[in-house]
Formats: sequence, structure tokens, C-alpha cells
Amino acid sequence: MALADSRVNVNLAGLSRNDYKGSPSTLCQGCGHNSISSQIVAACFELNIRPEKIVKFSGIGCSSKSPTYFLNRSFGFNGLHGRMPTLALGAMFGDTSVRGLGVSGDGDTASIGMGHFKHLARRNTPMVYIVENNGVYGLTKGQFSATAEEGLELKRQGINTYLPVDICMEALVTNASFVARGFAGDPKQLKTLLKAALVHDGLAVIDIISPCVTFHNKENSFHSYQWGKDNEAPLHDITFVPSRDEITLEDFEPGSTTEVTLHDGSLIILKKLDKDYDPTNRFEALRVLEEADQNNSLLTGLLFVEPGAKTLFDRYNLPETPLNRLTPEQIRPTRESLQEVNKMMFLQD
Repeated sequence: MALADSRVNVNLAGLSRNDYKGSPSTLCQGCGHNSISSQIVAACFELNIRPEKIVKFSGIGCSSKSPTYFLNRSFGFNGLHGRMPTLALGAMFGDTSVRGLGVSGDGDTASIGMGHFKHLARRNTPMVYIVENNGVYGLTKGQFSATAEEGLELKRQGINTYLPVDICMEALVTNASFVARGFAGDPKQLKTLLKAALVHDGLAVIDIISPCVTFHNKENSFHSYQWGKDNEAPLHDITFVPSRDEITLEDFEPGSTTEVTLHDGSLIILKKLDKDYDPTNRFEALRVLEEADQNNSLLTGLLFVEPGAKTLFDRYNLPETPLNRLTPEQIRPTRESLQEVNKMMFLQD
């Protein structure tokens, strides 16, 4: 037994990859959501994050079952349909020492939860917000969701006559400070995006096209594996360099890369492919998304990042001790302060 244990690959936190796994998945075999869970496990393991320092949140839907399948040692809360952002905001205020990781779906976010999502984004709440986007309500037998493309025809559902909601555009116009799009069929890029999101100080929104193999995997569908593989158009090759490593650039031609330094000293290196793209320009991000939509291509990669954006917690004079660890004596107002409040109320009358 001792010999077997000595051969287990552990990270700098002294944990093995198994310490980051969850329960066996009950989702359909081949579901894109399972691929995303696997990359979350890999990203957290490689970043040496202790699972206890992450809190998981979700709403309702196939996507919202996903937190069960990763980080078993993390606390989590599965809430009502569309209410995940509000639950997360309250919990994050209660303990700013942990990292929030929310998993939602296209129905959970783009329909009933849109208002909650938009307010979380405009407040730039420090957490990772993953949308597992498959264009259907997979848990309730495949009805069209708000992200389904116009003209899509599905068995038993007919033809979708509405224009789709673009999660990334919604995040951009609401001033989220990190916006990316990934594809469950591109695990290498997805893991890198997750790493960058996990160390970003602010709201990191990742819209991940995650095919539903049961109700929505027609080859001509924008949310299918085949269409994604045939039409994926990465903005760049993306590399994440943790702050603990010596930052070096090799085999890059001068002027062929863009570097973004995050708040903790980590570095995102973007190697340009066929476009001279600036990921710190919000308007350019909107433009390339619209261009991709017109060209029927799946644009993936880091669309926008603003490392120095003021977060929700920067706007309040929060103590170093998390609010959920303050004693009653520290929370309870003094008699003098209550008298001052009452005096102010009296003067207003």
C-alpha cells in the first residue's frame, strides 16, 4: 500500500487528481457537460487550488446537476431555476475568502435567470460563471431554449421562429470583466480558459457550447459536435502561465503575441492566428461576435478581459475577517450608533 501511494501524482497542495473528482455522472453518455466537469477537475488540480476553497452553485437543469460530478470536497448549493446568481452573490458576501464557481445552462441563464445574471455581471461579482449551452431544455425532453438558432427544426418541437440570445454579447454589454466562449469538444482550449477564469479577480463568464447528444445533435445544428468541429474558429492559441512559474516566451515571433497580466501576476499569452485581435477592447469583442454570427462560425477563445476592473467587494468597506465569522459583539450596533441613526431619522421627519 505504501508503495502504491508513493507513486500517486500529487500537486503542490499535496492532493491527487482523485481529490478533485465528484460522484459518477448520471447524464447521458457523450454529454458535453461531462467533458466540462473533467476539465474543471484538471484545471483546479493543476492550479493547486484546495477544493475546500471553492464553493459551487447551480440552478435547475441538466447543467445544474454538473457540480455533483466534480470537487466532492467543496461545499455547494443547488437552488431554484434561474436564481443561482443571487444565491452566489449572498454566499460570496458572507465569505470573501473562498472562490465561487457557478454552473448554469442556457435555459437557467438566458430565460428565467436573465435578470439575475445581468445584475451579477454589472456588479462584477468575483466568481466563475459557466454556462453549459446546448440550445435545448434537455431535462424536460428537448424544447427549444432561448439560445437555439432561428430556423432550427427538432423532432416533436417543430421550427424555432425566434432569434437566439447570445450569452457572450449579453455579458459584454453588461460590463462583465472576463468573457470567453468555449466548446466542449475542444478540451485543451477549454482547460486554459478555465484556469484563467479561476484566477481572474471579477466575474468570469464562459459560455461553453455543450452538445446534447439525446435531443440536439443534428449535424447542421449550431450546438452539435459535428457542426462545432467543422465550424470552430479560434481567435488565438491561448496559454496560461501561473504566477509561481518563471514567465518566458519561446518560439514566438516579435509582435505575434498579446500578453495580459492578471491581478495575481499570472499571465495569459494569446498567440494570434489570422486576426490582429485585442482582448482588452470591449467593442472589438462585440464586433467579432457579430462577424462570426454573420459567417455562421463558432468563435471561441478569450473575447474580453479587464484585469483592473473594480469588483463588487471593492465598493464596500468589508473587514478582513469574513462576515460569516464575525462574532455577535462585532456585528451588533452600539447603543451610541443606534442613537445617531434615530436622531437622523427624527431630523428627516
